[in-house]
Amino acid sequence: MSKFTLYMVRHGQTYFNIYNKLQGWSNSPLTKKGVQNAVDTGEKLKNTRFAAAYCSDTTRAEQTAQMILDKNVVSDVKEPIVAPYFREEFYGYYEGNDMDQAWYLAGAPHGLPTFKDIVEKYSIGKAKDYLKEADPFHQAENNEEYWQRLDQGFDLIKRNDKIKDGDNVLLISHGNTLLSVVERYGEGQFDITKRPANGSITKLEIDGDRVRVTAFGK
Repeated sequence: MSKFTLYMVRHGQTYFNIYNKLQGWSNSPLTKKGVQNAVDTGEKLKNTRFAAAYCSDTTRAEQTAQMILDKNVVSDVKEPIVAPYFREEFYGYYEGNDMDQAWYLAGAPHGLPTFKDIVEKYSIGKAKDYLKEADPFHQAENNEEYWQRLDQGFDLIKRNDKIKDGDNVLLISHGNTLLSVVERYGEGQFDITKRPANGSITKLEIDGDRVRVTAFGK
């Protein structure tokens, strides 16, 4: 497998982001600011050569990816590879619900009424487990289910024989996913209690199974 740099970009702002609603597998449109997020990030990355680009099969991720690639002047990649593996965490019954209320219902029975409380005492993984437990349908993804899916996405990238040593790869991602990845691979160097900004860039160095976060939410 090749050693490459993965640029993980959070999608542009959506209406659910403004309304503080959980937005996992559900989707809401990009706002005008969200479109500008993508354009601004595209401007930052226009001279970065990408060997491949990926995104989830949500409209917000696909549109953000395309706008960034359209700005790029040095890459041969013209459109992203779209895969459901890269979706945000599935929030089950709480999809589209007020974010603070959902995390209260997940954590309060354990004496942890906010997402930050759960993460500071345990982990983002524990927050996923608590949300599935609180979901009356138990369809929200727990930590094991989430990573089983996302790891298939990372494997999809690693198996791309067009990616060579030293290459850059673009992945349009999601807020909780970025936090989850940084929790797993950031070696405790970054604040994972707050979501990174829409359009922000997180960088990972990937060398086979070795993954290192080199920048978060820039």
